Amino acid sequence: MRLVKWNPGYMRTFHRNFDDLFDEFFGTPDVRDRSWVPRVDVTEHEDRFEVEAEIPGMEKNEIAIEVQDRMLAIRGEKKGDEEKKTEGCHIRERHWGRFERTFTLPDNVEVDKIDAAYKNGVLTIAIPKIEKAKPKEIKIDVK
Repeated sequence: MRLVKWNPGYMRTFHRNFDDLFDEFFGTPDVRDRSWVPRVDVTEHEDRFEVEAEIPGMEKNEIAIEVQDRMLAIRGEKKGDEEKKTEGCHIRERHWGRFERTFTLPDNVEVDKIDAAYKNGVLTIAIPKIEKAKPKEIKIDVK
């Protein structure tokens, strides 16, 4: 059995979906005070894992990446334009606020060599795998 650190983001997602159900039934939702979760792709390559997260409209210094106890966390806060008037606005779908995504890292990665880049609203995190042990050839001298 593998224990996984509790992630409060799951409960936020449940509550948000439940709230959306009522908002859609009773009226238009107001998304200004809601947290949001960036969409991610996680892919495995021969030498690394790669996490790509869509985080548009942010500067790289507004995004934090942390590894602790084999948990990779991506955090930040997307600032909204709260002074923008809603008069004449028909649809408001853009989200802002704090976000957090966490991932359990496998045992076969080199935590010290994780690298990240942020370009065009996409955060790419490269998580290198531990190099496989290569067989060692031992020469035997015949006497």
